[in-house]
Amino acid sequence: MNRRVLSAALTVPLPPAEAFRLFTARGERDWVPGWDPVLPVETPDDTAPGTVWLTSTDGEETTWLVASRDFPRSVSYARITPGVRAGTVTVALAATDAGSEVAVTYDMTPLAPEVAKALDAFAADYPSFIRSWTELIAAHLA
Repeated sequence: MNRRVLSAALTVPLPPAEAFRLFTARGERDWVPGWDPVLPVETPDDTAPGTVWLTSTDGEETTWLVASRDFPRSVSYARITPGVRAGTVTVALAATDAGSEVAVTYDMTPLAPEVAKALDAFAADYPSFIRSWTELIAAHLA
């Protein structure tokens, strides 16, 4: 079993202060098919550190927690899928002439040997996973 630290970047044609929302629990609803986070405690700011939400994807239940936020430069989430994987997802935004360069880093650890291969497959596909974000965000903004 290996911990995986995966990072890739994409460009979003919005300045960081506008692009930031695209990478939040509620904001991803706008462009990620099937993304439907549930906030057990309603909050006006889903990026406030300590905010928790839950997702259910492909039969996996994941608990997310906002670990840190430096608006509009970065946000980091802790995420745990019990018995499967745990780690963080960090999104860092930097202003460019074209809008924002967005670096997305997944730092994940498998929680059991039988699920390590799924994390290895995710790691192998990570560049195309992030490219799909570019396409989905572009379609949303069009």
